[in-house]
Amino acid sequence: MKTHDRKFPQLAGALITAGLAIMGGPVRAETSAPEPQVSIELNTLTNVEGGCRLSFLAQNTLETDLDRLVLETVLFTKEGAVQTLTLFDFQALPTGRPRVRQFDLAGASCESLGNILINGVNQCVGGDLDANACADALKLQSRTENEVLG
Repeated sequence: MKTHDRKFPQLAGALITAGLAIMGGPVRAETSAPEPQVSIELNTLTNVEGGCRLSFLAQNTLETDLDRLVLETVLFTKEGAVQTLTLFDFQALPTGRPRVRQFDLAGASCESLGNILINGVNQCVGGDLDANACADALKLQSRTENEVLG
């Protein structure tokens, strides 16, 4: 057998090993800072005496504290009919500090409640922000079977 015939398998193996080492090296995912937002999560629905309590987890990751955030909220029945149009006052939301806010719906049963629509931002007070900036920064989610739309 010729010398170069014996060296080819060794060379090929070395090249494959080197290629795998390069490809299998540390993968650097480009991480960008998360987009600043105001996250509103419907966390729980609880039947209370005389109504239904909605608990929300609110988190502000904007560069400024919110002195007040008021959301125009539409509550639907499970059948999709408008049940209530109301304002939810989330009060002050400091940057980087989660807050739980609860709203009691008198005379409502949690079982009859369907989806929730954030129809708009009624008030947004903080820094140079206005209602449009807050609306653009809203991220809505739910831990319940009830969707939060916006």
